[in-house]
Amino acid sequence: MYKRILVAVDGSENSKRAAEHASIIAGLSPDTHVEVLYVVDIDRSRKDTPLKSDNKNKGSHSDERNTLGPVKGAFEKNRIDYELITKNGDPGSTIVSFANRGGFDLVIIGSRGLNSFQNMMLGSVSLKVARRVKAPVMIIK
Repeated sequence: MYKRILVAVDGSENSKRAAEHASIIAGLSPDTHVEVLYVVDIDRSRKDTPLKSDNKNKGSHSDERNTLGPVKGAFEKNRIDYELITKNGDPGSTIVSFANRGGFDLVIIGSRGLNSFQNMMLGSVSLKVARRVKAPVMIIK
């Protein structure tokens, strides 16, 4: 059975479903530990968020709480041992690096559901993870 599971989340509906699936899988063995990785894409955040001199940090913490609340709930309702880790950087590269250094038995990530043109132009985080992570990868859609 899986002892260490990494779940990469971004707040999308598919990542919430990924957390639910991870919770179910982790619930099959009492020894399983789950690490939930949330990567803040700094470049994207700067483009999407206008700079404000006051309350700059308050908004980001609020957004993070809204994004991660349902994910935390998936593990807490099933009493699953989990740890939340937040990193800054490019999501694809950060997840791959973290997963490959962490010795995980399974990596679970949600698919963003990009169409083929968007996938070709932007790249897909889940595709990068599936191709580059050494552990088995489960993509949830």
